[in-house]
Amino acid sequence: MSTDNPLEQPNVFANRTAQSADQAIKATQRVANDALNTLAGSVEDMRQQATPLLNRATQQVNTLAQQGMDTVRDTSQQLREQAIRAADSTVSYVKEEPVKAMLIAAATGAALMALVSLMSRSRDRG
Repeated sequence: MSTDNPLEQPNVFANRTAQSADQAIKATQRVANDALNTLAGSVEDMRQQATPLLNRATQQVNTLAQQGMDTVRDTSQQLREQAIRAADSTVSYVKEEPVKAMLIAAATGAALMALVSLMSRSRDRG
């Protein structure tokens, strides 16, 4: 429709430009919404994949921690048993060989005193 009024032509042009801009904005919004939906779906997929991995890692850490605690407990028990055996063996030796045990204790004491004396002299000089 052609009009002879020169003032109406800029209005028509402005209306068409506004409609084109509105359509461009709506198209951009649709593309942005689609991109956000795709991103949200990807994030959800990653979360679903990560959850079992995190659960498995947590279980492995718990298992390793339990194994470590068991090992410490077993080693501690073995050390206690060895200390008891050593104490029993020492008591038995002292009962069976009291003179030798006394001489060994005296020699050990003398050796320790000599070592302490040497160390204190070297400190005094240094």
